Amino acid sequence: MIIAARSLSLTCLCLLAAIALSACSPRALVITSLADELAGQSQGAENDPELARDAAPFYLKLSEAVLAQQPGHAALAEGLAARMTEYAYAFVAFEADRVERDDLAAADHLRRRAAGLYQRASRHALRALEIRHPGFAVALADPSASVTLPASDTGLAYWAAAAWGSWIALAKDDPEIVADLPLVVRLAAVAEAADPDWGNGALTSLRATLEAARPGGDRALAARWFDAAIARAAGGSAAVFVAKAESIALPAGQRESFETLLRQALAVRDTAGSPLTLQNEVMRRRAAWLLEQAPDLF
Repeated sequence: MIIAARSLSLTCLCLLAAIALSACSPRALVITSLADELAGQSQGAENDPELARDAAPFYLKLSEAVLAQQPGHAALAEGLAARMTEYAYAFVAFEADRVERDDLAAADHLRRRAAGLYQRASRHALRALEIRHPGFAVALADPSASVTLPASDTGLAYWAAAAWGSWIALAKDDPEIVADLPLVVRLAAVAEAADPDWGNGALTSLRATLEAARPGGDRALAARWFDAAIARAAGGSAAVFVAKAESIALPAGQRESFETLLRQALAVRDTAGSPLTLQNEVMRRRAAWLLEQAPDLF
């Protein structure tokens, strides 16, 4: 999750290269090279969330500027949507939850900021999908239309749905935004159909979260999907345990199950270089915080 310090260094090197190339290469080639470099940066193995948090804004703003010049660069759109969504969740929305008890105004400000970031992230991913598949948005909104994507676009669809759904979750008082939830549910289903194993269960977990959240959702089905996601991740994703705890056990008032799932999240250990290292650390911190809140939640 979010941007590693190594990513910031690579970006700076890329900028220097771009400056050096600008004297002898067309501007478009320089922008394309920079877009490729930004899209190819890996941040998941970072084990220092604070370092990742501090490095993220530079990457996000630079990537938005480059994507504006290369709107058809799907890999950059996917990377930007992913990192912006992760940043909003880990360092803005989570902080809102933590400060709410002591400062409601600060929590409200943080949630409005997180909502804006989620909106921007979903916009970047959806625009890229529309460029790659003209008419995609119209088809998605038409229940009678058949909507499919190639496996190569699964990541774009996942982050579009994840960011869009997170935005809706923070806009419960806005009927126009909430009305789009069925589109998010459908988009997540389209993404999973394109590549069910993408993200080691991340898509299945997203579908479970959306199913549990939607009005009239089937919680039993959502619970089965969470279990399938845990199996796909081979128990290596703390996020799935936390998501099941918050989406299934908490609303059902099942404190024992809630705490068991959170302890399972805390028990997740990462192998060296795992792409889930940063995500797992963030989710372990959330699990620990939720365990502290349990007496007030039940």
